[in-house]
Amino acid sequence: MPKPGGADMCNRYVMSADLAELATRYDVGLPPRDDVTLPPPELFPDRPALVVRQEGGTRILDVMSWGFPFQTQGKTKLLEKRVTNVRNLDSGFWRHALTDPARRCLVPFTAFSEYGQIRGPDGKLPLHWFSVPSRPITSFAGIWRPVQGGARAYAFLTCEPNSLVAPIHPKAMPVLLHREDEERWLAGELGELVSPFPAQLMTVDA
Repeated sequence: MPKPGGADMCNRYVMSADLAELATRYDVGLPPRDDVTLPPPELFPDRPALVVRQEGGTRILDVMSWGFPFQTQGKTKLLEKRVTNVRNLDSGFWRHALTDPARRCLVPFTAFSEYGQIRGPDGKLPLHWFSVPSRPITSFAGIWRPVQGGARAYAFLTCEPNSLVAPIHPKAMPVLLHREDEERWLAGELGELVSPFPAQLMTVDA
């Protein structure tokens, strides 16, 4: 059984760049407008988003649904849920996608969110947004798999939080890739790439 990250863990991010910016950033051909519909900037589980993957040795932009589906027994029937964050790298649920380079992908984002730990006067947990100022478009380390109906689904890895994220969300943070490490990720490397991104390169809103 997969180990989900929990409802409050990086299940909301923003990708506000347009197709031309993504094509330039990832060195991919700009697809015809009829082939790719740009999803909304703010992204949530079980909704489509743009990812970058390899096909035939070439990088392409693709649209996938966020979250690997799995079934769990409800009170009266099987329920389908989605796991968006890869935490337990030893889990058989993720093994094939992690070990097959063809199932690696880059998940572009411009900011991601985590909820804080202390409720405000309104009783709600504050939502904080993190970004990488020197890299307006940054990549999560993602994996993907085919799903029913010929569609595709993706998830991205998490790791221990860095010193910027930890005070807000001590459980984990997404695995962010340095631009120079993206090719290594797509080629199937793991190990040291699954580590906290340097806190000094990130910012968070107040």
